[in-house]
This record gives sequence, structure tokens and C-alpha cells, in this order.
Amino acid sequence: MSSLIGHANIENKKRDKMYKPDNWVVLKVKGKDPHYRVLAGWSGGYLDGDSWRMNSGITKIEEDDEAYYFSGASGSTYRCGKQSYGLRMNNAYVWDDLSNRYGDMVEMLSEDTDWESVDWLL
Repeated sequence: MSSLIGHANIENKKRDKMYKPDNWVVLKVKGKDPHYRVLAGWSGGYLDGDSWRMNSGITKIEEDDEAYYFSGASGSTYRCGKQSYGLRMNNAYVWDDLSNRYGDMVEMLSEDTDWESVDWLL
């Protein structure tokens, strides 16, 4: 296992800001400062609507049986369910905007990416 991937230590995650999106994708941002980010989405209801967030840049990944835990440069963690990878209405328009603005400078990783083989610190 890569030094950046390990079994999730849930107790430590309770101290940090934890986000639990309904769906998510990982983006590779290329350029002068290449890095990876989680683009997360939440499906809202009638009163609160859909929402999305993008993390500050992945610095570490851990996993348990149900989820991946992506730690970000800001100290937050995204608990991303293994079965919920993909775009939905809540974050698809953000991806469309990014890909239209930046073209091949931003890339969405495939659902079947081997997370252990990714060099998170480009």
C-alpha cells in the first residue's frame, strides 16, 4: 500500500471538519501547481436545493469497507462512499464549467481508478 493510503482512523476524523457527500468525483488539475481535488455534491430537498463543494487539494487517502476518506490541505476530510462515485445534477454543471473554461488542464478520473496507484502529491 502507498504511504498515503491506509485504513481509516475514524477517531482522528472526528476532530477535523468531515464532509459526507451524496456523490463525488476526483479531478486532476494540471498546470504550474498540479494536484487532485474532490468535487462533491449533495442532493437537496424542496427548500434547500442541491449543493456542491470542492476540497482544497488531496493530501492523503484512507479507506474502510464502505468509504474513502480524502484529507485536504485545509484539514477537512471528505468521506466518500465507494458506491457513490459520479456526477449528478448537483455537481455536473460545475464539472461542465471547469472543463469548458480550462479544457485539458482539468481531468476527471475514471470510476475504476486504482486509488492506491495514484501519486496524490504530484
